[in-house]
Amino acid sequence: MARNIEEPSTRGDPGAARWSGYLDWVRAELIRGVLGLTPEQQRTTRVASGWTPIELLNHVLHMEQRWFVWGFLGERVAEPWGDWDVDEPWQEGVDGRWHVSDGVTAEQLADRLDAMGARTREVLASYPLDAAGSTEGRFGDDPPTLEWICFHVLAEYARHAGHLDIVVELS
Repeated sequence: MARNIEEPSTRGDPGAARWSGYLDWVRAELIRGVLGLTPEQQRTTRVASGWTPIELLNHVLHMEQRWFVWGFLGERVAEPWGDWDVDEPWQEGVDGRWHVSDGVTAEQLADRLDAMGARTREVLASYPLDAAGSTEGRFGDDPPTLEWICFHVLAEYARHAGHLDIVVELS
């Protein structure tokens, strides 16, 4: 996957291809930002909450997998919360944080995120945007539509891209 992607055109397909293009673009920007840092900078926090750029990259990888593979498709995934240092970070009273094992590199995570992007493009090419997610995955009896998932994932990517922009500027 090319990691230097231009912002999608404002013309053309307003549907799944546009969602796919924007997800690819923001995903590539995050990868570019993290890989543009030295290995030491990738593992150094610059913010009060304590996350590092490599942890952010790991988080978005797992986040996209949770929404499209586990959520929409309803497929079981190994370690759906593998970006957290606790098993169930959504539970009230659980105080977890993002983590990445010492032996994992940002390049390895970028390759996995590229593969996740290919999987997302496959989903978007195979299902209509108004299709509801599986009831067998993370959402249970009230799954959102594919378009709602696209919007949520793009919003989360954009928020984290902004966070990373600040960290890169401070590094």
